[in-house]
Amino acid sequence: MSFYDSWSAIMVAVIAGFILVGTALIATRLLAPFARERGKAVSYECGMLPIGRNWAQVHVRYYLIAILFLIFDVETVFIFPWAVTFIDLPMFVFYEMLVFIGVLVLGLAYAWRRGVLEWR
Repeated sequence: MSFYDSWSAIMVAVIAGFILVGTALIATRLLAPFARERGKAVSYECGMLPIGRNWAQVHVRYYLIAILFLIFDVETVFIFPWAVTFIDLPMFVFYEMLVFIGVLVLGLAYAWRRGVLEWR
């Protein structure tokens, strides 16, 4: 089996993907209605004019909670396949997963101690 036999399906899929995305972008530019209106520059197009400026400062706590959510979301992505095939895996994989969970628990404890999880 040569290199081209094993990777030809992937190359066809990549080329087809580029063609489809490029066609969609060109068709959107050519066929979609495009008009510069004053109302499109408004922050919210809900029928009411906004009061005040459209810029608001966001506290860093929201970003920290979002990052914590992503970390534990990724954790479930790693743990679920491991749990499904747990019986067929060697014993050292169990200890590696304990180290992975331990690092995540340390990160959670650090965030808890720093007060990131307290909503003020």
